[in-house]
Amino acid sequence: MTESKSKTLDFNYRRRATWPVKVGNVTIGGDNPVRLQSMTSTSTMDTDGSVAQIKRIADAGAEIVRLTAQGVREAENLAEISARLRADGCSVPLVADIHFNPRAAFAAASRVEKVRINPGNFVDPGRVFKKIDYTDEEYSAEIEKIEEGLVPLLDICREHSTALRIGVNHGSLSDRIMSRYGDTPAGMVESALEFLRVCLRHDFRDVVISIKASNVCVMVETVRRLVDAMAREDMHFPLHLGVTEAGDAEDGRIKSAVGIGSLLAEGIGDTIRVSLSEEPECEIEPATGIVKFIASLSSGPEVAAVTVGEDYDSYKPSRRKSRWTDRLPQVVGLDIDPDSLSGALALKAEDGIAPELIEELKADSDRVVVLGSEVSNALGHLRAFLTVLKSEGVENPVIVCRDYTGLSEQERTIAASVEFGSLLLAGFADGVWIKASGESRERLTALALNILQATRLRISKTEFISCPGCGRTLYDLQSTLREIKAATSHLKGLKIGVMGCIVNGPGEMADADYGYVGAAAGKISLYKGKECIEKNIPAEEAISHLVSLIKTNGDWVEPSGPVR
Repeated sequence: MTESKSKTLDFNYRRRATWPVKVGNVTIGGDNPVRLQSMTSTSTMDTDGSVAQIKRIADAGAEIVRLTAQGVREAENLAEISARLRADGCSVPLVADIHFNPRAAFAAASRVEKVRINPGNFVDPGRVFKKIDYTDEEYSAEIEKIEEGLVPLLDICREHSTALRIGVNHGSLSDRIMSRYGDTPAGMVESALEFLRVCLRHDFRDVVISIKASNVCVMVETVRRLVDAMAREDMHFPLHLGVTEAGDAEDGRIKSAVGIGSLLAEGIGDTIRVSLSEEPECEIEPATGIVKFIASLSSGPEVAAVTVGEDYDSYKPSRRKSRWTDRLPQVVGLDIDPDSLSGALALKAEDGIAPELIEELKADSDRVVVLGSEVSNALGHLRAFLTVLKSEGVENPVIVCRDYTGLSEQERTIAASVEFGSLLLAGFADGVWIKASGESRERLTALALNILQATRLRISKTEFISCPGCGRTLYDLQSTLREIKAATSHLKGLKIGVMGCIVNGPGEMADADYGYVGAAAGKISLYKGKECIEKNIPAEEAISHLVSLIKTNGDWVEPSGPVR
């Protein structure tokens, strides 16, 4: 008889150990705090505008600022921007963002404190979004090209004490990676590892990794897989976290808090960016709020370890089986009258779960459990308790209830997004019950639905996948996003990408139904999925063309009331 294996899960907050990486006067990883980043939206050739914006970003609390450098000319101007900042007493480290142009990376590496490259397009050619078959020999030859292309950059970085960021994005994997792995988390992880192995072979460790997606579920799963893969190869590079193309307003903040916060709560992540389609300095306040909330998890009573079967999937947990498994996650106040829960069994996660309670629940599996917590590290206790229920096969419906009375609106939004987002991504909660004395039930219901939308478990509105804009952006992205929202926000379930340029074009809006992409100055291209349908439309006509495209494909419905 084969003995079944098991593994032990620890839900106490403990930071993942990483190698420290120095970026100018800031060190990422090691024992250092989680660092906050943002990126300029100005043209890198606009020295005055870039300097002024970087100062605003730094004054807001950013510790590192990134600028696009699409060519050698922009890369060289980074030296002027840096000199102006230093002369004005601003010492914030600068990062050059490179796509498709190794020469720009070589030029930037001697002028800024860090260079970011995208493995999907640094050596490999730009994607054509077609199936390309590689023999084993051809594939190996392409891997050799990575080393040939990357090592000269490592040499320049070493000479100038410049750090490197290897930034993988979901929608910009190379056709070569796609040929073997498809558009998958495994492909994203391998894309990063190919470059990291080269770095280690050449004894270059001043590397930070980012691996991003606009889909929160994909982003979280991929980062978990990367951390595990690096551990197996004895790599301990620090990680930068972000949900790319998160959008704006509350939607963008909730998406970011769910994705970034869930990983930080697991001890993963050394630097973050909340990527919003707003002025870049606006990104710092929610980023600060996320980090502050995560810091609170380090206090509170110890969470008991939980033993689970070997088949437990820590990358992408399946939904816990319960009497409500066939329902969408329920929202108390919308789907369930709070008064109807008077007969539910109210439990506190920090009290633990005794064997007799498990038996009691199994004997009455229709009885609803309302599970709450009143400790600062509630998330750890909730995850441990619910993991036990799942591993023991307890099928009672569980409504997770958290009371955020006393928190500001932003604090409540972040706390609820991190806690419920983490639990929902783990497949635990059958119901969401957010409380806050003095706040309307309508407002709390909207928050719950937005968190469920971010986790892709319950779709209640249009999703906008929108980049924050940068020096490559070819139109007024913020005002255009507002106009597109005004025209289409009633189309429940559609995903619409609003992208500033072709670099962030069909790739980064990988799973969008429709895309609006800057093609040239004053020109827009429209996409259905990843297929370009109309090219170079005058910007003033593009939104009406987008609406027509949606109508042509049968996805349009007339709004029943005022469009929000």
